[in-house]
Amino acid sequence: MISRRLIRIKALQILYASSRKNDISSTNAENELFHSIEKYYDLYNLLILLIIEIVDLEIHNNNFKRNKKQPTPSDLNPNLGLQDNLFVEKLRSNIELSVKLEERKLSWKIHKDFIKQLYADFIKSQTYIDFIEQDERLFSSDQELVIRFYSEFLAENDLFIEFLEEENIYWNDDFNFALVMMIKTIQNFKSSSSENTKLLPLYKNDDDREFAKRLIRKTIVNKTDYTKLIEKHTKNWDTERIAQIDLLILQLAIAEILEFESIPIKVSLNEYIEISKFYSTEKSKTFINGLLDKITKSLKEDKKIQKIGRGLIEK
Repeated sequence: MISRRLIRIKALQILYASSRKNDISSTNAENELFHSIEKYYDLYNLLILLIIEIVDLEIHNNNFKRNKKQPTPSDLNPNLGLQDNLFVEKLRSNIELSVKLEERKLSWKIHKDFIKQLYADFIKSQTYIDFIEQDERLFSSDQELVIRFYSEFLAENDLFIEFLEEENIYWNDDFNFALVMMIKTIQNFKSSSSENTKLLPLYKNDDDREFAKRLIRKTIVNKTDYTKLIEKHTKNWDTERIAQIDLLILQLAIAEILEFESIPIKVSLNEYIEISKFYSTEKSKTFINGLLDKITKSLKEDKKIQKIGRGLIEK
């Protein structure tokens, strides 16, 4: 399921892209945000399918070797590191995965050469070599191999990183979040899991979808007010001199602090300061941190921040 941090990052990306095109319509931005979120879920489902494709390639290669006119002993007894993987068989028979792949028209069919290269790289990896040297095959060991395929091999594979960048402008940023979802999905399966085992949903609950919608809408609708608030606390500093990405981070943070009664102020501040570490400079991070602190104190003094629930009312 998509995390709120990634929702915040995607809202920032959409706002930045919209501002560069001088297109800041709340409706357009909202549509773009949800499209980006849906594409993130496509990546998650494609990642699940990827290991099945890799296994299918190994099966095809092994069958080809066995059917040679003059097969060698190694051709007749190929490595079965993936071919008989007990966990992958659980994925292959999963009904929900089949339905989602069909609904979204997701496949790797046009990327056969890419799959071949990934497989060639993987069977040379230490992860694969260590596995085929094991004496005993268990569901747990097969499951662990798949986890290591994603977390160790794929996460560090330059070819795959390049693929992400070429396929979707946001997938490079999405990958680490999708990888966490992927690992959780793998760990949810047991040797006794049936074909009806559930995959992770896109949203944890309806609140997360509403959070995405309100965050980007409130930021755009109240852009002028938020900009004035920022100007008020940046004396002798023209807002036009503030980097566009920093300005958008500040506006998103203010929107969240003011508009979401159930989110603690500290959570919002920490989230946007963390985001600034990756999308701004070191100086920007310090600037955003200090400015948000001043703005928050001012809003508290003016009693403009309303929080509900135990532990959310901060002095």
